[in-house]
Amino acid sequence: MKKAYVFPGQGAQFTGMGKDLYQSDTKAKDLFEKANQILGFRISDIMFEGSAEELKQTKVTQPAIFLHSVILAMTSSDFKPDMVAGHSLGEFSALVANGVLAFEDGLKLVYQRALAMQEACEINPSGMAAILGLEDSKVEEICASIENEIVVPANYNCPGQLVISGSNKGIEIACEKMKEAGAKRALPLPVGGAFHSPLMEPARDKLQKAIEATTFHQPSCPIYQNVSTTAISDVEEIKRNLTAQLTAPVKWTQSVQQMVEDGAGIFIECGPGKVLQGLVKKIHNEAEVASI
Repeated sequence: MKKAYVFPGQGAQFTGMGKDLYQSDTKAKDLFEKANQILGFRISDIMFEGSAEELKQTKVTQPAIFLHSVILAMTSSDFKPDMVAGHSLGEFSALVANGVLAFEDGLKLVYQRALAMQEACEINPSGMAAILGLEDSKVEEICASIENEIVVPANYNCPGQLVISGSNKGIEIACEKMKEAGAKRALPLPVGGAFHSPLMEPARDKLQKAIEATTFHQPSCPIYQNVSTTAISDVEEIKRNLTAQLTAPVKWTQSVQQMVEDGAGIFIECGPGKVLQGLVKKIHNEAEVASI
């Protein structure tokens, strides 16, 4: 039975995340302190003691989740993945875990990505909404029918749960149409912008330059990327998919289905919370799930 390690994205953060690791493991403490130096501020203090409001800022959330996930993997005694995948931001954590990115390079990229995304959010006031209880094809059809506004499917989380992304007006119109079409819920999310939509184009350009300036290594095992959903080991393809991910949808449902098809029997979540374990069970209820 193959082991798939999966890494969460934005939204999994909580106050106190990583504190037990810092206090109980010397290697973990060293890595947190190294991260504080690289970022130029004590992100560990915000993670351990900060308010929910402070943790919610994209420029804090993304490196915080990345650090918690990666340090968990790096300090685990039996971390031996056959395959890895990450949900949105989690893809960067997965790429450190399978040796493609060095810890320092991964953190710098994540921080640059977070700053670029926050900037893009300020340029285009926009948002996201979770649509529950509609077929993916119906959600896609409604998004495509909205004229003069940007609204697109953004996160294929599991059957019956698709997050849409777009301009504030587009999201408002889409939510009404989704409810009329029979959605159980059409819920605007407390995020700062339209992630995984064309509105992230300014951030994509900046991230691409940062990725091109970073050293990528051969992976120790394949990564199933959000854009392609298939096992990828080619470094150039990994870089292309990582850049494309900012404006393309996160195909989590399809990625998990492919991993199961390729022999994944247990999915081990590596990071704060248990969101991905819940999604995996909804996608394939016979899969075994666990936390690292």
